[in-house]
Amino acid sequence: MDLRLLRYFVAVADAASFNRAAERLNIAQPPLSRAIQQLEGLVGAGLLDRSARPLRLTPVGKLLYTQARQILARMEDMEAMLTAAAASKRRRFVIGFVASTIYARLPELIREFRKAAENVELILVEHSTLDQIAALKEGKIDVGFGRIRFDDPVIRRVILREEKLIVALPVGHRLAGNAGPVSLQDLADEPQILYPRSPRPSYADQVLSLFRDHAIEPRIAHEARELQIAIGLVAAEEGIAIVPESVRFARRHDLIFREIAQKVTSPIIMSHREQDTSPELILMSEVIARKYAEWGYAPPSALPRRTG
Repeated sequence: MDLRLLRYFVAVADAASFNRAAERLNIAQPPLSRAIQQLEGLVGAGLLDRSARPLRLTPVGKLLYTQARQILARMEDMEAMLTAAAASKRRRFVIGFVASTIYARLPELIREFRKAAENVELILVEHSTLDQIAALKEGKIDVGFGRIRFDDPVIRRVILREEKLIVALPVGHRLAGNAGPVSLQDLADEPQILYPRSPRPSYADQVLSLFRDHAIEPRIAHEARELQIAIGLVAAEEGIAIVPESVRFARRHDLIFREIAQKVTSPIIMSHREQDTSPELILMSEVIARKYAEWGYAPPSALPRRTG
């Protein structure tokens, strides 16, 4: 099953007509019809209901159409990436990140990396942790910074550190005036604002688990798309949110942050392809190790290192 056959099939499906598809592809209709018959032979089932006007996809045809569109889109992305890489004299290094790592000193790491690698084109892409896995496999990013633990044989993850979790409260909340830590039991009946809403599993599931690990079933008021929306809803007194400690650096005047009595954390995880030893990845690892030492964090284990 080659890409030419898939392109022809998608063209016919989109046009719902062999004639119109042949015109768009700039080929004659007979070879287009033979190509579709060849594809049906490879699949072992009919793909088009030729008795319908306009043409309709069979159930198998609908399944193949969805997959074919995805495959062709990925090929176009890959071709664009390769063309851009070939045209550029600078090496590219693409970083995927989840929004909360922006508060967790990721910008400082990026600034240090830029200083150390002036000849490298650095690109930042916001991705959920799960999207980072796919993007790493497809070569769309070179490293990812997220918070979800996962297992994949071709992706290596390095836990950089465990970040303390705190609770964000609206300024008028009954617990906002407390000087000491707030326990999870104190928050049991509070409406919770979770993020992100999707994709799952995500940081939201980490928060749910920490409550359930303490025999508490949280009350979910909202599931926000992203962190900024979640803390905005807290400020609007729609509920409370469990957030990484670094979020307090946002210095919002309409939120109060309180420590949590129980020891609850969320990991900051760097992910990369298992066999990747590119100079840029090694340099990023060295920047992380150096800056973490300056900040007083425990040295991250298992960072990629130079060999020889």
